[in-house]
Amino acid sequence: MTVIIVTGMPGAGKEEFLSVASSLGIPSARMGDVVREAYPRSPEYEKGKSIGEFANAERERFGKNVWAERTVKKMSGDVFLIDGCRSMAEIRSFREIRRDVRIIGIHSPPELRYERLVRRGREDAPKNIAEFNERDSREISWGLAEVISLSDMMVVNVSTLGEFHSAAEKILRELR
Repeated sequence: MTVIIVTGMPGAGKEEFLSVASSLGIPSARMGDVVREAYPRSPEYEKGKSIGEFANAERERFGKNVWAERTVKKMSGDVFLIDGCRSMAEIRSFREIRRDVRIIGIHSPPELRYERLVRRGREDAPKNIAEFNERDSREISWGLAEVISLSDMMVVNVSTLGEFHSAAEKILRELR
């Protein structure tokens, strides 16, 4: 099994990359969905803490690779895409299972990412630029910058959606 790990800061384009993989029939799992599924059953939810605070608390309780370990249970097929690795500990968890792990980093400038997150309107969307910067800092503190910098390939997502989809499709076809 080839494991393709897509990483990037929030709003960089990981979900769009995932949609291209889906259109090519590549199964996938979003680590963020694994977090969101567990959150309502957590003590942090009862205390009114954010999803990010919950994710961090779980890392502190169970280790930096806790979300990778929980995501592995969803893997199937010859090629599988994982969206949202945040640390090299998580990468190592996937590499313990499969030797053929490829990391694709997706980069977009902060201003563009902020606009996308606000427009997306998800529950965890930043309410203002300060909250956006705080989230970036938290993600970086988990090791995300290291994962991005050690990617096997980097996609800069500043073009049109169609151009980004074409670039993603080309990469995914090459990795199959």
